[in-house]
Amino acid sequence: MNPLTNVRNITKLSEQELKLGIDIKNSWHNMYKNSAWVFIGGLSFDLSEGDIIAVFSQYGEIVNINLIRDRKTGKSKGFGFLCYQDQRSTILAVDNLNGIKLLNRTIRVDHVEEYKVPKELDDITPEMKQLYNEGCAPKAIAIVQPTVERTNLQEKSDHKHSNKKKSVNEKNTKSHKEKKHKKRSRKSSDSSDSSIDTRKRKHSKKSKKHKKHKK
Repeated sequence: MNPLTNVRNITKLSEQELKLGIDIKNSWHNMYKNSAWVFIGGLSFDLSEGDIIAVFSQYGEIVNINLIRDRKTGKSKGFGFLCYQDQRSTILAVDNLNGIKLLNRTIRVDHVEEYKVPKELDDITPEMKQLYNEGCAPKAIAIVQPTVERTNLQEKSDHKHSNKKKSVNEKNTKSHKEKKHKKRSRKSSDSSDSSIDTRKRKHSKKSKKHKKHKK
């Protein structure tokens, strides 16, 4: 089907409902109440993700955009998908932006019943696929608790480090004691030598006195 025909059909549906005063519960929009995604087609190849967000954010908070690009050149293919935080924003976007002209090109804006990552992105990593599905604000990554094995290894490492520190301290204490003991030995030795010299001198004086007395 011609893209322009799709644009006209969506516009007619919205206009008819407006004329008839049909409430949202009975509206064709209600078929897509479980999806906050919209399809955007007919875009100028010069438009970037930022340009598209600037236009579509007037109808609600945008949480994800996936502008399809050529994988080799990185150039836009002129269509993409956009996700709103509030599903009701999709109704406003479809009613007001479908059929408008952006850079002289008529764009098509339509609901997406069930968004799936495009087949062109099938070979991307699971992490990237999760990002595409969840939007710009994915769920927080769960913090992995350390396993028992890791904890035991850490305890062993800490114990080893503690023993090493203890050994070094004991070595230093031993060395310090040995130095103290050597100092005391030297002092004792010096004291002993000094005592011997004093005794020798006294003995020498006595023998001299004795000789004089004899004479």
